[in-house]
Amino acid sequence: MKFSLWPRNNRAPADLLEEVRAADASGWHGVWLADHYMPDTGDTTPKRGDVYECWALLPALAAVTERVRIGTLVSPTSVHHPALLAKRAATIDRLSGGRLVLGLGAGWQVNEHHAYGIDLEPPGKRVSRFEEAIGIVRSLLTEDSTTFHGEFYDITDAPCDPKPVQSPLPLLVGTRGPRMLRIAARNASEWNTWAAPDLAGRRTALLQACETVGRSPATMWTSVNALVELGKSSPTPGYPAIAGTPQQLLDQLGHYAELGFDEFILPDWNLGRDKAERADNLARVRAEVLDQLPA
Repeated sequence: MKFSLWPRNNRAPADLLEEVRAADASGWHGVWLADHYMPDTGDTTPKRGDVYECWALLPALAAVTERVRIGTLVSPTSVHHPALLAKRAATIDRLSGGRLVLGLGAGWQVNEHHAYGIDLEPPGKRVSRFEEAIGIVRSLLTEDSTTFHGEFYDITDAPCDPKPVQSPLPLLVGTRGPRMLRIAARNASEWNTWAAPDLAGRRTALLQACETVGRSPATMWTSVNALVELGKSSPTPGYPAIAGTPQQLLDQLGHYAELGFDEFILPDWNLGRDKAERADNLARVRAEVLDQLPA
């Protein structure tokens, strides 16, 4: 199982890029960024707080790294037009020498849609929009030209040149809903979810979706996110998390691997209030836990 890092977009760019350089140099598999415009409140209430725009940051990540994959967790098709996503992805894949993963989702954060006047459609319609969008993105990235006339998008003889370095460029879908899982199984090369180790049903649902659409699950890379709380007796409520001694964390990570996950993505959001504290805690997690797992 590979290990990747998920820094928050709220820190000063110089601090973020320092952390990303260190991740590239020290053997992390990937670096991921969220695609949001403000902190979440769970309702329509807007919230102040620094949130740097991820598609403006990704070219910088590409420029200061040489090895890690870089990508979005995840870009909502409720916000971004598929042609814009495809052109951005192809360009940044070129900048990075073929290391971008385009993570896509249907959109969910209520307050940013409400504050910026972006329509957040009912779930069924939102998923229908997503299905059209991911098909258009995939076509633009692989075909000479794309024509599509649907309910939400009208694309006519549209090119997307130059094409990305990767052929095909990896498309990741972040979801857990049954219909979205089937769309992912038909269109994506990767799938991502938040899950504690005991939520084995999340990956089982993906396997069922692959079976439904006639796809071999072995052809889909799967990744899982959870906070890591080294030294705590139990996880802090909120996001899915693993907690405990180094050995307990090793056991829980081993369970993810047994379930078949290919990549564990570690958000650094709980590991310190400044860059020095985060760096120390990341180094400790790496040395005491991640580096102890079999290669």
